Amino acid sequence: MSGTGTRRPRADARRNRERILAAAEQAFRGQGTGASLEGIARQAGVAIGTLYGHFPNRGALAAALLREQHAALFEFGDELPAHETALAALTAWIGAVSVHAAAYRGLATLLMEGFADEASELHDACAHLAATTQRLLSASRDAGAVGDDVTAEDVHALTNAAAWLREQVPPEQADHLTTLLVRGLRAGDDGTH
Repeated sequence: MSGTGTRRPRADARRNRERILAAAEQAFRGQGTGASLEGIARQAGVAIGTLYGHFPNRGALAAALLREQHAALFEFGDELPAHETALAALTAWIGAVSVHAAAYRGLATLLMEGFADEASELHDACAHLAATTQRLLSASRDAGAVGDDVTAEDVHALTNAAAWLREQVPPEQADHLTTLLVRGLRAGDDGTH
């Protein structure tokens, strides 16, 4: 009987967690990452304390929602150098990260905050994103495709700007603007004609 008593709360907790994540996905898609956590709890049919019991803050909730997307993005980044030139790999990475960071309105800002805050549940994922950016940028520099003055921090900031743009303009225009952004990183492009 005690075995049955210990299983049920875990099953209930699992169901509550799944309902919270489903409600958060819907709220973040519709309202952005600033959506009311109380509203998410209400939509999931749980008390706000239950939500906080599973996800102590907004970053933890976002990290749980993004876990699978991050894994796919990291795998994509790991495979890029084997299939592309150095600059094409960096370009594809910038595009993929900007699309990822625009999945929810406000996500780019949440990711930037996660990168800066080592205590954030998003920090490890952000550090992985930054390490992949650094690796692809270094390869592009070594190939002479990107200027020596371009830093990983520059690329990170520009990628977040590209993600913000994706929230503001149609996808085709966002892709075009990302292409223009990458052109500005190329070696020898000093803006003069």
